[in-house]
This record gives sequence, C-alpha cells and structure tokens, in this order.
Amino acid sequence: MSIVIIGGNDRMVYQYKDLCKEYHCRAKVFTQMQGAMKKKIGAPDLIVLFTGTVSHKMVNCATFEAKRLNLPLARSHTSSLNALRNILEEHCASCKNCDHCAMRTT
Repeated sequence: MSIVIIGGNDRMVYQYKDLCKEYHCRAKVFTQMQGAMKKKIGAPDLIVLFTGTVSHKMVNCATFEAKRLNLPLARSHTSSLNALRNILEEHCASCKNCDHCAMRTT
C-alpha cells in the first residue's frame, strides 16, 4: 500500500516513513509546497493531510487530487505519530488489498 502524507513537521519525516514501514506501506512525505506537487503525488492508496501544519494551497491541491483520482483522504489537525498511527490502523482495518499485511487478522 502506498501513502502520501501532506503536512507535518520537517524533523519527523523519517519517523513518519518508519511508522508506515511498520504497516507495510510506502510513504511519500511533503512537508512544504513543491512546484509540481500534483505530478509527484501519483496514485497512492491513501492521502493523509495534517491540516495544522500545511498551507491552504497544499490543502487545495491534495483535496483536488483526491477527488480527481477518487482516493480516500484522511485529515488530522495534529501531526503527531499517534495521529498517523490512528489513521493507519483505521485504514488498515478496512483495507482488503493487503494479504501480506501484519495488521490483518484473518
């Protein structure tokens, strides 16, 4: 499963990626607006939006891409590891594509 994280803290990028690895997910993290962010988002399985640490322009770009590609968009005001963990647990509980996932109980 691939995840795009938009927002968050610059110093926690590697912690976000490490947590996603625990859930067998590949993660791209955008903490600041980049020129061609639409092209770099790609087609992930989930977009995580940390709304407390992100600009309105990035929020608009993420929501537009999520609607355009029909992707799930998870929002959290805080950009903590616990907030990301809760989002991953919630999404992994409803995910049916991850046969190799450690979170899957069946």
